[in-house]
Amino acid sequence: MKQRRQKKFSQRLFEAILTGDARSTKALLRRGASPDRRNSEGTTPLYLASVQGEAEIARLLMEAGASPDIESSGPGSDGTPLCAAACWGHTETVRQLLAHGADPDFREDQGTGRTPLEWADSGPHPDTAEVLRAAGAQPSRHRPAGTV
Repeated sequence: MKQRRQKKFSQRLFEAILTGDARSTKALLRRGASPDRRNSEGTTPLYLASVQGEAEIARLLMEAGASPDIESSGPGSDGTPLCAAACWGHTETVRQLLAHGADPDFREDQGTGRTPLEWADSGPHPDTAEVLRAAGAQPSRHRPAGTV
């Protein structure tokens, strides 16, 4: 029964994130929804909140124990939360992730992909890139294969 309940809470958590409903997100986390449980495609809640630019929801997830450096997987949702937020120029979400310990130089795709700064610079999202630089992100000396 507990596993069925967790799955139900997880589905509701993803729905709340997709609609930007921080209040429901907070309530679901209080009721026991896992902040790290992936959906059936492999997407993590924090990745979804980050790519959506939901800074408050990202904060709630991390305060409930979601790790800011865990990579998401699945069609169209692979990578780190910080790379996702940086790619779309969600500066406030980037700030929240950094404040909760996200590594500003962590390359996605198990270390073979882009850094958050590379995503922000290619956006281009200069405000987001500046926040990353202020957090210590270093310009890359080499680019992974297949990147521009």
